[in-house]
Amino acid sequence: MKSPPFYTLDFLYLRFGLMLTFNNLMYSYGLLYLPVSTYALLSATQLAFNALFSYFLNSQKITPIILNSVLLLNISASLLAVNTDSENMIGVPKGKYVIGFLCTLSASATYSLDLSLLQMSFQRVIKDETFSAVLDMQIYASFFATCCCSVGLFASGERKLLGKEMENYGKGRVSYMMTLIWTAVTCQISSIGMLGLIFEVSSLFRNVISTLALPVFPILAVILFHDKMDGVKLMALLLAIWGFLSCMYQHYLDDSKSKVNKTSTNKASGAGAVIDVC
Repeated sequence: MKSPPFYTLDFLYLRFGLMLTFNNLMYSYGLLYLPVSTYALLSATQLAFNALFSYFLNSQKITPIILNSVLLLNISASLLAVNTDSENMIGVPKGKYVIGFLCTLSASATYSLDLSLLQMSFQRVIKDETFSAVLDMQIYASFFATCCCSVGLFASGERKLLGKEMENYGKGRVSYMMTLIWTAVTCQISSIGMLGLIFEVSSLFRNVISTLALPVFPILAVILFHDKMDGVKLMALLLAIWGFLSCMYQHYLDDSKSKVNKTSTNKASGAGAVIDVC
């Protein structure tokens, strides 16, 4: 299969890198100006946005089972957001609250659009069913995003605060650097896996997996950090699992239907060949 021109791939990598930078910036403003509960609720809307964009851009069928999955996962994330202890933010003007609200909602919408466009790019432009195609997308898009973030860091003058931030880190300078390094490494590994899901399944399924992780975090906090476990967290986890299993069941039905159609097509082709020979 002929590969697309290098300038086409460069444009895709640059475009997704810029979009990644924009999304991270908007989410950062939202987290800065909003209570955690409001931020989490708005962030959870990305699954609904993704279902909408997948329907129009990726020809994703929104069956009752898929709709049930999306609703359950959104309710699960909403329960966690409402249950958070960080409800009030003192000293944040109303204008900045509105900015945070709009930035988070815009980031959720553009992030969902980005996932659908990624799936479209793999299917219609790249057309390379290999792991290297996924890896190239992750490496080069992240490179452009890192360059944009670095420019912003130096232009804003915040780089001068990094030394002070490192000194004030409770565990010391080495722990500070190790935290940054391993956070970056694990994020890249996770992103490669998520890109693989888009490539192999769909952008909507990738978002389902991401949303499923939200109620899992509190459970891990209970196990690892002895956090308090309550009924809301347990209910959120059960709803998330129910939504995830609904999505998996729909994929099972689609896969079974695809195999039946393929078998019927092969039998029809074989019958046609016999007739031609006769």
